[in-house]
Amino acid sequence: QVQLVESGGGLVQAGGSLRLSCAASGRTFSSYAMGWFRQAPGKEREFVATISWRGGSTYLADSVKGRFTISRDNAKNTVYLQMNSLKPEDTAVYYCAAASVRTIVVDTTGYDYWGQGTQVTVSS
Repeated sequence: QVQLVESGGGLVQAGGSLRLSCAASGRTFSSYAMGWFRQAPGKEREFVATISWRGGSTYLADSVKGRFTISRDNAKNTVYLQMNSLKPEDTAVYYCAAASVRTIVVDTTGYDYWGQGTQVTVSS
């Protein structure tokens, strides 16, 4: 079992930055690929970013490339999402997820564990 707790969300003006953190319980965090997803009101949950077990591979959605960065610190059992140049359309609940594989995972069905989410609101 892996428990995930997100933090770092909040209200920010367009063009601003936030860093989300996802703290994971369990000794096997480094064995999991990790991902970030988001869900805006009335929309389906969508992929944002994913990182492989050691951080050697990452992949980001086209909508956030060049603005967001995903990273992880296995010694701290934490994965991060650095969000720069935020836009109002980035407003959503952001979820952290863990997949029981070592490679990057893009699809929601590939993840086994999910956090409760953290709200990010970008004002114009």
